[in-house]
Amino acid sequence: MAASLWRVVMDSVSGSSSSSPSAADAASGGVEFWHGAERTGWLNKQGEYIKTWRRRWFVLKQGRLFWFKDPAVTRASVPRGVIPVASCLTVKGAEDVLNRQFAFELSTPAETMYFIADSEKEKEEWINSIGRSIVQHSRSIADDEVVDYDSRPKATAQPKDSEESEPAA
Repeated sequence: MAASLWRVVMDSVSGSSSSSPSAADAASGGVEFWHGAERTGWLNKQGEYIKTWRRRWFVLKQGRLFWFKDPAVTRASVPRGVIPVASCLTVKGAEDVLNRQFAFELSTPAETMYFIADSEKEKEEWINSIGRSIVQHSRSIADDEVVDYDSRPKATAQPKDSEESEPAA
């Protein structure tokens, strides 16, 4: 019964037809996840509400981590979930937390999600790929300050210089 209730909720969120292109477009945020991914592969992901482990096909592209039930991802595929990596704070190993081999975690300000790779090599490659994506797609406070300083009108400083030089001339 819980599974059927979950399906009703998921279908109502993604639209009535889970394979429609418009539902896929809405879920993807405009990212063409079906080709040219930065990284793809199987991971086990812990469920959000029911804490069971499910094997899912993951696609990392343009700052978003998508997951699907099936590796045959097409334009019409609708992701089971999406994580915008710009909202992530850390990605790191989590064997000690879960007491499971090849485990890693991805943390946002709101939650920590856990994943299990098939090998140590796969775990490290996912951590590195997601970490690079976090850096590439995140904006730091320092970035905001630089933008603020650069966008500050420079006209206010120039008249003062010219006013000071006019009386001296």
